Amino acid sequence: MNKLFLVTIYVFLCFLSCTESKKNKEKESRSASDSPNIILFVADDHGIDALGCYGNPVIKTPNLDKLASEGVKFTNAYCTSASCAASRSVILSGLYGHATGSYGHVHDYHHFSTYDEVKSLSNRLSEAGYLTARIGKYHVAPESVYKFDEVLKANPRNTVEMANACIDVLNSEQPFFLYFCTDDPHRGQPLIPGGEWDTPNSFGNKAKGYKGVNQITYAPEDVLVPEFLPDNKQTREEIAQYYQSVSRIDQGFGELMTHLKNSGKIDNTIVFYISDNGMAFPGAKTTVYEPGIKLPCIIKNPKNSKKGITNTARISWVDLTPTILDMAQVNYDTNTFHGKSFKNIIDHESVDGWNRIYASHTFHEITMYYPMRVVIADDYKLIWNIAYQLDYPFASDLWAASTWQAIYRNDEKYFGNRTVKDYLFRPEFELFNLSIDSSESNNLARDDNYKDILESMKAKMRDFQRKTKDPWLIMWEHDSSLQGTGVNL
Repeated sequence: MNKLFLVTIYVFLCFLSCTESKKNKEKESRSASDSPNIILFVADDHGIDALGCYGNPVIKTPNLDKLASEGVKFTNAYCTSASCAASRSVILSGLYGHATGSYGHVHDYHHFSTYDEVKSLSNRLSEAGYLTARIGKYHVAPESVYKFDEVLKANPRNTVEMANACIDVLNSEQPFFLYFCTDDPHRGQPLIPGGEWDTPNSFGNKAKGYKGVNQITYAPEDVLVPEFLPDNKQTREEIAQYYQSVSRIDQGFGELMTHLKNSGKIDNTIVFYISDNGMAFPGAKTTVYEPGIKLPCIIKNPKNSKKGITNTARISWVDLTPTILDMAQVNYDTNTFHGKSFKNIIDHESVDGWNRIYASHTFHEITMYYPMRVVIADDYKLIWNIAYQLDYPFASDLWAASTWQAIYRNDEKYFGNRTVKDYLFRPEFELFNLSIDSSESNNLARDDNYKDILESMKAKMRDFQRKTKDPWLIMWEHDSSLQGTGVNL
């Protein structure tokens, strides 16, 4: 018996030794190879409305515009949930939040967290020999699932300071994965603490600015007001602050690219610029309307010969992890992820087969239960407001926004291109033809002429929920096929 035990221990130790040796060899081969470095730059609440390369002639974003001129700009890129923590879990896992327990915010009393068995992008790259480093906003949990080799410190509102903190990583002998996450242009404290209700939010801006940052300001009368927002004094003042915060991001991004060039690695580094969700205004962030989930995505791969192109393929943040693993030449089982790699279509302008995406939002704050599911296929978009009997909930900072308060306090009928009533009370289904109704103002769900399309879109949504193990599948005629027995066996 003792002899058998000793043999078992010996075999186990040999297995561990071989496994460790294999990992070490892979790390050595990575350090000696030409594996690409990867920078994933994630802004906080930045929509496509505030970038020069996406058509805004007012805002100053020269460094990001340069990235687009040297790479590819996607015009149909989507997050899966317009909420910071939920979106970031998808970015780093390749899985929808409803399948990982990442239903909403991580911090304070919200306490949503990813299941322990999920294996994230950073963990996979680290195991494959990459140096993984993060700086700035994290907002995911637990750390064992989203582990990085190095955690860098800097003021997440000062992207120049953040860039300077990354120099050692950029000069690493190992190939690196840098996860660079700003707090900008998320809402901050009001410009005047304790000010009146119509004091615009600061969006992180400070009167004296930030060290090393050239403060760029905007006049409220010059900004562009999207049609889903009211064009009034309060909205314009807040957008001007939002623009200023975006310009600070741009300067930090430019500084990071300067450091990358100085490291000698700019020709072997793939750079992504994305945002976690749309601008922090009612009608965008926390909604699944286009301003909330349709986002900037700019990618520069120096190995691609085509430059400055626009790609119209529909891609999703659930596709990012498999795409980056593909670029890093890390093997994985494609069935592991809900998303799929778009590596091979990046330098194309239009691609067949990339015409459908899904979105899945459940919470933002714990007090904001309002599950919504979305399918976009070809020209049509279906939103299922599962809790449509409830008032549409507000994020605390969006409720306090002077943009909203100007409407609420004055009992205005319209909020942008919707009535206040329609914003606060949603129908169960919303069906839009995006090709002719990009503002999503004409709900076709109750039009008998679109009955067949509605049923077809519902079928697609239900199939998506079943394949991704969405617990809210139960809401279709009490379909409990994914619910289990409720009994621990």
